Amino acid sequence: MKSVYIEAIRERDQVDSLFLVRDKTLALAKNGKPYMTLRLMDRTGEVEARVWDRVDQLDSLFAKDDFIRVRAKASVYLGKMQLVVSDLQSVAEEQVDLADFLPVSSADPQQMLQEVLGLIAAMTDGDYRRLLQAFFTDADFVALFCQAPAAKSMHHVYLGGLLEHSLSVARLAGDVCRRYPAIDADLLLCGALLHDIGKVAELRYRRSFDYTDEGKLIGHIVMGVEMIDERLRQLADFPPLKAMLIKHLLLAHHGQYDYGSPKRPKTLEAVVLNFIDDLDSKINGVSAHIERETAAGSDWTSYHRLYDRYFFRPATAGRTTSATPLSPRAESAPSAQVVTRPCATPASAPAAPAMKTEAEAGKTAAKTARPGSGPLKASLADQLAGLNLELFSDREEAHDR
Repeated sequence: MKSVYIEAIRERDQVDSLFLVRDKTLALAKNGKPYMTLRLMDRTGEVEARVWDRVDQLDSLFAKDDFIRVRAKASVYLGKMQLVVSDLQSVAEEQVDLADFLPVSSADPQQMLQEVLGLIAAMTDGDYRRLLQAFFTDADFVALFCQAPAAKSMHHVYLGGLLEHSLSVARLAGDVCRRYPAIDADLLLCGALLHDIGKVAELRYRRSFDYTDEGKLIGHIVMGVEMIDERLRQLADFPPLKAMLIKHLLLAHHGQYDYGSPKRPKTLEAVVLNFIDDLDSKINGVSAHIERETAAGSDWTSYHRLYDRYFFRPATAGRTTSATPLSPRAESAPSAQVVTRPCATPASAPAAPAMKTEAEAGKTAAKTARPGSGPLKASLADQLAGLNLELFSDREEAHDR
């Protein structure tokens, strides 16, 4: 049984608990002695751990994505909590409850899915409705869409995050369309619900969240367009102009070439989708950082390396511990059912088959931006990119959209 969660660990605590190994790295100290750096996770977050003694012996006991029992002392190093490990042992998956280790959306997946289906049914454009129905009547696709996170590290990083993010962008699309009648509402809704569908095949999310080979080599934008092409071939007489417009929404939704977008937005709907996608992802990412980093009562968060700034939230601002639809997790333990059983389609949905995934194509921050000014950018990550040998870690995390 898991006894201590990461969010509850405080400096000088003696920790004895189960964790999932998100990452594992061996290195040599300046004196030539080997040491091991671990990224440990549970459903409440992640923490770095260091192993200084018996490294070779302990290294042989486990691998990345294994479960381990850790005995360690907690300390704060450079403003971050860190565990100094004295002992660890491997734990079989049969002995753990997966719901303790993977964060889950606080929103109910069935309710979110029903809202999505309601939005599709209310569309007036029959062509865009047919395309969406081709996806959302496919039980295998829906099972994956309901379970996948929206990104590896930056926003909606929890099971059900992709569904939650896509629905949130669709709601924002409806709000914008009510104020700007020149927008093609059904086209924008179609793009809002489909813009990140490639992520069902880009990310691994059975234990920890990471990219697959397809994800690293191709990326969710291109894979999403390929998925739409496949569905369009099954739809008779789908207008070529509409097919081109919806593909353009996917290809342009990151906004700029520097941000990993194959095309820049060249329609009104593409411009809107770029902004509302970015708005929802950043609100969720910053909110999660503030909630996590100010839990101890400080008015300032720790430094967010990818956003290149600290965030301020005074104690008088009504801080709450209860989860909201944009919160990364509920405070209470999530149900194991939610983790292991994705939401079903209106027809009975069979278990989702294993699928390969795509890599997080993303956006690189503008190097000319001044820290603390303009839109949120990952300028520090850019400055360090040339020194980073982990090609698919920090730089791609900065691109989570």
